[in-house]
Amino acid sequence: MGQTLARAAQWTSVSEGGEGKLEFNKANELLLNSFIRFVEAFPSKHPQEAALVFKTPLVWKTVLDTSEFSGDYERSDDGLRSKARDKHDQPLLFVEKLGELNHKVHVSTLGELSNLLKAAGNKKMQEARAILEANRDPVAKILGDGFATVEGEDNSTLRLLDQASKESGDQSAEENQTKLRLLLLTQQFDMELMRNSIKELSQEIRLTPQLVNNEIHLLQSFAGTDGGCALESIQHVLEYEFDNGCHAPPWRQVNGDICYLVVKPLDGDEMSVTANTSGCYVNKGVTSNMDDSNFDREGETYKDLVSLLSAKSRKFQDMINSKEFALHEEKKTEQLNAYEDANADDEPDRPMEREKTKEEKEEKVIKEKTRKSKKKTSPSKKMQPTLNWKNEENKGKQEKVDKPEKKVSRQASDRKTKTPALEEEYSESSSESEEEEESTDRRQEQNSDLPSEYWQIQKLVKYLKGGNQTATVIALCAMRDFNLSQETCQLAIRDVGGLDVLINLLETNAIKCKIGSLKILKEISRNTQIRKAIADLGGLQTMVDILQASDKDLKCLSAETIANVAKFRRARRTVRQHGGIRKLVALLDCAPIGSVPVTPESEKDVEVAKCGALALWSCSKSTKNKQAIRKAGGIPLLARLLKARHEDMLIPVVGTLQECSSEHSYRLAIRTEGMIEDLVKNLHSENQELQMHCASAIFKCAEEKETRDLVRLYGGLDPMVALLNKSDNKELLAAATGAIWKCAMSPENVSRFQELKAIELLVGLLNEQPEEVLVNVVGALGECAAQEPSNRMAIRKAGGIPPLVNLLTGTNQALLVNVTKAVGACATEADNMGIIDRLDGVRLLWSLLKNQNQQVQASAAWAICPCIENAKDAGEMVRSFVGGLELIVSLLKSDDREVLASVCAAIANIAKDEENLAVITDHGVVPMLAKLATTTDDKLRRHLADAIARCCMWGNNRVAFGQNGAVAPLVKYLKSPDINVHRATATALFQLSRDPNNCITMHDSGVVKPLIDMVGSEDFALQEAAAGCIGNIRLLALANEKARYK
Repeated sequence: MGQTLARAAQWTSVSEGGEGKLEFNKANELLLNSFIRFVEAFPSKHPQEAALVFKTPLVWKTVLDTSEFSGDYERSDDGLRSKARDKHDQPLLFVEKLGELNHKVHVSTLGELSNLLKAAGNKKMQEARAILEANRDPVAKILGDGFATVEGEDNSTLRLLDQASKESGDQSAEENQTKLRLLLLTQQFDMELMRNSIKELSQEIRLTPQLVNNEIHLLQSFAGTDGGCALESIQHVLEYEFDNGCHAPPWRQVNGDICYLVVKPLDGDEMSVTANTSGCYVNKGVTSNMDDSNFDREGETYKDLVSLLSAKSRKFQDMINSKEFALHEEKKTEQLNAYEDANADDEPDRPMEREKTKEEKEEKVIKEKTRKSKKKTSPSKKMQPTLNWKNEENKGKQEKVDKPEKKVSRQASDRKTKTPALEEEYSESSSESEEEEESTDRRQEQNSDLPSEYWQIQKLVKYLKGGNQTATVIALCAMRDFNLSQETCQLAIRDVGGLDVLINLLETNAIKCKIGSLKILKEISRNTQIRKAIADLGGLQTMVDILQASDKDLKCLSAETIANVAKFRRARRTVRQHGGIRKLVALLDCAPIGSVPVTPESEKDVEVAKCGALALWSCSKSTKNKQAIRKAGGIPLLARLLKARHEDMLIPVVGTLQECSSEHSYRLAIRTEGMIEDLVKNLHSENQELQMHCASAIFKCAEEKETRDLVRLYGGLDPMVALLNKSDNKELLAAATGAIWKCAMSPENVSRFQELKAIELLVGLLNEQPEEVLVNVVGALGECAAQEPSNRMAIRKAGGIPPLVNLLTGTNQALLVNVTKAVGACATEADNMGIIDRLDGVRLLWSLLKNQNQQVQASAAWAICPCIENAKDAGEMVRSFVGGLELIVSLLKSDDREVLASVCAAIANIAKDEENLAVITDHGVVPMLAKLATTTDDKLRRHLADAIARCCMWGNNRVAFGQNGAVAPLVKYLKSPDINVHRATATALFQLSRDPNNCITMHDSGVVKPLIDMVGSEDFALQEAAAGCIGNIRLLALANEKARYK
């Protein structure tokens, strides 16, 4: 069910503060009907699987009432429960009552789900829609996160089958067998749904702007009042045509709208028609004023305009069936086909032709550049492989040094043209550097003082070119005697044509020559220019082929050389495109499993796996390569190698995992495959590089609460804090502080950090550290201070407040976000606030509201709130900031909801001072707040209602709020499930209800009934505000009654 819901089901775009919903169309209707039939019939066909209790209950808001359930259920004031219970004595079905007409269902078996759908009666479709919208991946909830829908290869079935086969005879084995059968049944049903969806989608016709415009031009030629016309008129509502051919505004184009037409048939009324990519239909009235238009569909959708007009007009249908119309349409079609043939390169629906044309153009460019290079290069110049084709001519002119002429071998030049330089778009991780791609191509100059090694290497290359196999091996051995780590020797091999020969040797059948060549290439490929030259000459393709050789030394050397060369994205792309990822993953399977006796053969297997992991580490900096590693089955193999005892093996394995853990699918796999325990264990290693990579992996994976809990469970917090003492290794320090920061998001972990005195250690790192360390240190302090009051005192006692305030003057955006959060958390303590005020910290926070980064703005505004609450004489402090109040009011124009929520919270605190309230009223705060009242975001609603309640305290502001239309939208806030929104809204309504006109608006909007329910709340502030608002409305009603009877 997960794959079909993710791929085949059609969802609406996500609305503000909400989630996408299933569209109301035929494809989704077929999917829902299939789901209903499957669930209703499941218990009778598979009773044992239907009784299996879900890992996590399916939860959704139901359209049913408890009175519609008939059967053996326990009923109470808070809802309805099934008598059937799981092993934890929890009901398998629980209907929770949220309000008088609002219920939430918790279902734990397919049997109970079937009973619920049967009880739904004619509401089955609506109920099924609610189930799937609230549970996007049902299988993950039924069987657990390990069976969640993932892209690419899914090994969950094989894993469960292996687990079921290992266990036998006990209860868990029987449960696993049931799970396996249920998983297979759901996968079978998912395939059936996918086939039906594909069949349905294949029958749909998608319109394009070009097709619609051609059809309109055709119909316009038959429009008029003459006897031979098919319709009276057809014209665009919006005449302006965008670059893509659409006549609809961009904000409607995202919904598929192409244009809007006003059509007048000869025998009917004028129609307003929408041409959409899904078809044509009559709308409810679109005019040139888009704000007053109703874009909703009225009636059926037709495949094109002709079909729609044929259904609406009998005369039009008779006309298009005539011979004249058929001849005219055929002529137009021929013209359209001719136009398409002439513009095939620009046709967006022909990717194969476009790709082919693109490749042909690339070949022409390569050949043309090669031809020009040959013409312009004098006999004294030598050809050099490069990808900088555009700069080749200029480079030839600038080189004034005479060098020995050499010819590029035919094989090398052939390979060069095979490298796809522009074949696909780049898709790389943020961790990679682009500097290598742009590095300058340096050459040795003849006039410079060249060492003797340069000329000796030149002689050896001549032997390589012309000698037999024995001479070649001797020359290779002699070349290895040079110090190949020196740049002079590396560039000497390239300059005299040695790279061509070394790469050509890889294609021979002589293993000794291959090994010798690879050993040299492995050493010299550490140079940036050399690795680019190897890629230019097609060496990577040959090395990828060698990965399947039978000789293990060859595999190791080839993988190590690939690891060195694949430092820039073009090389990584080449490895992937020639099947290198799959072959490198296969090398990981060479490692011994379990406790195998140490033999020369097993040691060689370990070496092969280590070299494969090194190459994958380099390749994993590309997003597409990460996906390729996962699809090739690399995750289970990496998990197995993570249990090895060899540190030189663990470093590339953990390095690959931490690089890939930026992807959600890898983080899920690391958690479910049990790799967190191994990562924590390796934090105790003496190897600092291994510790650094393990901490980095935990840093990336600890975004999820489950991972943070596992780190604590396996004792990972203690070694992470211990790593803070190694302040001389900045990379290790950055990784350790990052892991502590993410782990500190869980209160249980913060308690352990307190016991380990981590706060004091973190405060000690606030000075003289690089920014990448400071970002993590401040983030960790902010999390600790926000969750535990005693930590705020600990930061103050350790002297952490002054350095935190000093960091507010920085420019690093990520650091500013974390610093403002930390300062705001510390400001909730009065003593801390005194220090912040003395250091002018509030002024610095206020200045950050001018920052262009919206995250910094929001974080600064949130930090200002506790500063105002806890400062002495806060009103005077705020007024002392020149232009500060005008600045914060102007931020209400922001389009970022987090900024708006934080600014509303700050305004609610500012408005506590009467003078400040008067100033922000003069700056127009009332209409700006009223304009935001229609929001659906609960966080913004809560703080907006607080701000409105505070602003009502001045002058005629409560009247102004009513005049600006803020009252009626506020009533809708009472339907929110968040009690904090209820409290703030009730307070705002109470203040607004002191104006008679606002009371009338509230009453008309139905405010009384929800307020009466809230009078019975356990929240005293909510009770009081709700009762006060009802009292004001009632007083107005009594006054009206008295006036009526006088």
